[in-house]
Amino acid sequence: MLFPKPRTLARLAAALAALPLAACNMVVMKPSGDIAAQQAQLVVTSTLLMLIIIIPVIALTLLFAWRYRQSNQEAIYTPDWDHSTKLELLIWGAPLLIIIALGALTWISTHKLDPYRPLDRIDAARALPADVKPLEVQVVALDWKWLFIYPEQGIATVNELAAPVDRPIRFRITASTVMNSFYVPALAGQIYAMPGMETSLHAVINQAGVYDGFSANYSGAGFSHMRFKFQGLSDADFTKWVDSNKAQGTPLDRAVYTELEKPSEREPVRRYASVDKALYDAILNRCVDTNKMCTGQMMAIDAAGGLGKGSVTGLASRTWREADQTYVAAICTPENPDGRPLLARP
Repeated sequence: MLFPKPRTLARLAAALAALPLAACNMVVMKPSGDIAAQQAQLVVTSTLLMLIIIIPVIALTLLFAWRYRQSNQEAIYTPDWDHSTKLELLIWGAPLLIIIALGALTWISTHKLDPYRPLDRIDAARALPADVKPLEVQVVALDWKWLFIYPEQGIATVNELAAPVDRPIRFRITASTVMNSFYVPALAGQIYAMPGMETSLHAVINQAGVYDGFSANYSGAGFSHMRFKFQGLSDADFTKWVDSNKAQGTPLDRAVYTELEKPSEREPVRRYASVDKALYDAILNRCVDTNKMCTGQMMAIDAAGGLGKGSVTGLASRTWREADQTYVAAICTPENPDGRPLLARP
């Protein structure tokens, strides 16, 4: 019976060991956007710093196990040994230095890579020109699809996002119903999308191409298909893409959005040639339905001291303890929900 040569077996074992990695997408460690590239470098640096401790510890563990094995009669046996100043300094000093280095790295990167911070460079070799205006994209996480609104261009898309290469992008992100997470691994880290709240992300794409985007936060039955394509385009191709949306799309107003907001799965790409300018703010303030009070108005009433119940007509300003401060009081009741003046009783 013939057996494979040891060299052949070694190659086969290496191939089998690498098989689980065949389906891995290394875009997180080799992204195409400067912010994501800095985040990837942060992961590498942190890992290398931690390996300074991990590798010697593993090596010494194996060394001690071998050196002080039962069959080694030459190993020195010192059962009364309990202290070594040099060893204590090494054991505690090295991890302390690593923690200090990681702490400094974390503090610097937390401020430098703050998603709310506007960009100051295009990439590692190019600073951001002073006259460059960021492209604003308003992102709305729906059930279970993504709506992208371009206020400057006056268009909107569903499940398709595009931006010019080397132009800063400012994302304003919110959601319609439940929390989601906006994530394009090639562009930058994930940012949560929450109803009634707005988060922000500044990023830039440095290479033309088509990249995957998705929700990284479970949000219900259609979560698995809540994906979109992000296109990095040249300035000329981005202009053509905008013109194509205007030529093929339909208007997006509050009535159309109300239908779009309804839960659906595997939604195809949709294009809108025009957008109601107040739509995003209405989505953010939870008042696309004009019969509802916007949360911005409600918070303003609450900030003035009122409860925000009923409608504005059902509220009145009162003096607080004969001072200059006032508060908003609800004068409506279950019997008089509109707060209208009641007729004097006979």
